[in-house]
Amino acid sequence: MPFSLLRRRRPNAGASSDNLAAAPSLRWVVWLIVLLVVVALHWAAGRWVDRSRNASNPQPAEHVPVQVELLTPKPIAQAPKPVTPPPPAPKPKPVPQPQPSHAITTAQTEQAAQVAQAAQVTQAAQAAAVAQAAAAAQAAAKAASDAAASQAAAATAAAAAPTTGDKFSVPPSGELRYDTRINGVMNQVGNIHWVNDGQHYEMVVSIPLPFVGPYVYSSKGHIDGFGIAPEQYSEQRGRRAADITVFDRTTKQLVYTRTPNNQPLADGAEDRFSVVMQLSSLVRGSPDTYKPGVVRQFSVADNDSNEIWPIETVGDENVQTADGNVQARHFTRLPRRDGDRRRLDIWLAPTLGWLPVRILQTEPNGMQIEMLWRGKLQPPSTTPGQSGAGTPDASEDATPAATGSDKP
Repeated sequence: MPFSLLRRRRPNAGASSDNLAAAPSLRWVVWLIVLLVVVALHWAAGRWVDRSRNASNPQPAEHVPVQVELLTPKPIAQAPKPVTPPPPAPKPKPVPQPQPSHAITTAQTEQAAQVAQAAQVTQAAQAAAVAQAAAAAQAAAKAASDAAASQAAAATAAAAAPTTGDKFSVPPSGELRYDTRINGVMNQVGNIHWVNDGQHYEMVVSIPLPFVGPYVYSSKGHIDGFGIAPEQYSEQRGRRAADITVFDRTTKQLVYTRTPNNQPLADGAEDRFSVVMQLSSLVRGSPDTYKPGVVRQFSVADNDSNEIWPIETVGDENVQTADGNVQARHFTRLPRRDGDRRRLDIWLAPTLGWLPVRILQTEPNGMQIEMLWRGKLQPPSTTPGQSGAGTPDASEDATPAATGSDKP
């Protein structure tokens, strides 16, 4: 009997050991299934984010440049000075007439006749002098009138004649906000501080980045015969010390703090952020000039070098913002050299006073940094009658932004 029980228990013990051996394999299968499900969910979420981003603002298609016209920097058109009319000619003073005497006696008749004859002679001489003075005054007035008419005609002809300079209108001051996105993922809000008093300007772009700190780009200078003229450009990324570029217009040199190598300063030179405002000012001055295929060249200085940026007008497109759809004109920077894979696309919106509603930068590794119009912090402030200042209206609530990458 005990031997029979042992025989019956041995098969059960073997089955239990088989179950224990199969349990780890089952757990690995479960973990593998869970891992596959998580990967599939992440892939689906990524595809959804990508589809949502492309549905609102699709990626710029590969563009084959078809150059219609090449524009190079040249002086901006100056408004003709108003003609001051000449002062009116003075009117001749009336000659006082002698008063006749009514108390003449018989004894004074002969003397009165002599006095009357002398008075008539004097009166005739005075009348001749008055007539001569009136004729001279009339001739002077006619000459002044002819001169004024000639000057007015010359001013009208000058105003009607086509100007050779670039038409230019600097945007008014404003405090702006832009949504920032990295590869389509929403980042924090960036601020754009823009001040224009008609003679000087200042632009500060602040883009906060998590774990790194804000990227702050500053450009300040004046407005000269070529438009926006930077005097100093600085960029600070996170906790690093700022790199500064000085536009020394006395010696016509670009001086860098990052490198000891100076470079020549060209007329109309810009920095990486003022060039956006320069483009906006040019399009504001003459929107019809920038039709598809027109390429505009800019001399742009960075924190250690200077190069030519060819920016082409692509065409009018629709941009989706937090406030709705905005019609904008698309500009793209053409390759600066062979193998240049970094792209920069700018959309200027006429309803925002031809200021950027969207800026997209694509890095060589495919990473994309985007700034999208969000709104204003406060209304733009301008002083009427300042030379070079833009005229504020309901649509001019924006200032341009730029991307926060190292080098566009």
